[in-house]
Amino acid sequence: MEILVATHNEHKKAEIQQILPDYRITSLSDYQLFDEIIENGQTFQENAKIKAQYCFQKTGKPSLGDDSGLVVPALGGRPGIYSARYAGDHDFKANIKKVLEEMQGNAERSAYFITVLCLISEDQERYFEGRVYGKLAHEVSGEKGFGYDPIFIPEHHNLTFAEMKTTEKNKISHRAHALRQFLEYLKA
Repeated sequence: MEILVATHNEHKKAEIQQILPDYRITSLSDYQLFDEIIENGQTFQENAKIKAQYCFQKTGKPSLGDDSGLVVPALGGRPGIYSARYAGDHDFKANIKKVLEEMQGNAERSAYFITVLCLISEDQERYFEGRVYGKLAHEVSGEKGFGYDPIFIPEHHNLTFAEMKTTEKNKISHRAHALRQFLEYLKA
């Protein structure tokens, strides 16, 4: 079964394919869809739905919209839904720098990643949510992963996501939790 994921991010596509090896994961690039999808929702759920609807309307394929972000309670929940464009559109070096600057001197470093998936097909609209809790490092560490991975240390670990083996990260990540729910739904 093919699942179209509403992304141009090849890292995200590969991560989803690793977590769902029995499915054929395709992306917007595979369908030559390069329109900008305006994520003007006020929640992760709304933005995931906007992406899934766009894909389904363009292709008629079961489509999975994904909206993910880093939530830092000490920053009032920021960067939140603005995670990818917090300091520059998909400029994660700038985004990380901004978060670290805003957190300077702050002892409360708890944070969590959240992923909300929205599946849209001809006869359904379903949501799946995953979270992983942890804390922010004081500096960038690690080369793997993408986004805020170099500054996020998940609970019960001493390494950032960017320092972990991909297989280890994919067992515990927010996206993995949401995709496991999605997989259970598909199998049911």
